[in-house]
Amino acid sequence: MVPISKNRGDNLVHPTEIDEILESMVCICDSREQNTPKLRARLKQIGLPIERKALLCGDYSAKVLLPSGEWYELPVSLERKMDINEICMCYCQERTRFAKEFDRAKENHIKMYLLIEDANWENIYSGRYRSQMLPQSLVASLLAWLARYECQVIMCKHETTGKLIHDILYREAKEFLARMVDE
Repeated sequence: MVPISKNRGDNLVHPTEIDEILESMVCICDSREQNTPKLRARLKQIGLPIERKALLCGDYSAKVLLPSGEWYELPVSLERKMDINEICMCYCQERTRFAKEFDRAKENHIKMYLLIEDANWENIYSGRYRSQMLPQSLVASLLAWLARYECQVIMCKHETTGKLIHDILYREAKEFLARMVDE
C-alpha cells in the first residue's frame, strides 16, 4: 500500500476524482473472522467487494484505488463484538490480548471503532447480560478504552452491523480524500 503525504503532489486528488475513487473502495475483512452464515450476511449487507486477509488490528478496514494506480489502505479499523458478554470476556479473561490489539492500532496511527452488537448503555448500566463482570467495571473499561485509545464505541443491532460498517468506512474514506484535495 502506498503511504500518503500531502507533500507529494502525485498523491493529491482533484475534487472531481473523489466519487470515482470511492467507487473503487474494497472492504477488507480479517481472515480470522469465522465463516458463518452471520458473517456471510454481514458481508453481503456491506455491499462492497470483499478482500479477506489478516489485519494488523480489528476485523474490518478498507482500501481505495488512487489516481496514481496504487491501492491505499485506510488507517481505520472496526473491531466487532457480537454482544455485551463478548466484550466482557475481552475485558476480563482476554484483557492482555485485547489491549495489545489496541496498542498496535495506536502505534500504527490506526483509528479504531469498537462496534458492539445487540448492546446499549442501559443494559450495561443495569447489568442485563450474562457475564459476571460488574456493570461499573464494564462501564469503566469501555470509557477507559475511549480515553486511552481514542476509539469510538458504537452499539447497534446485529441486523444493522453490515450497513454501519459500510457507512463508517465510506465516511472515513471520503474525509480522508477531502484532506488530499489538490487545491
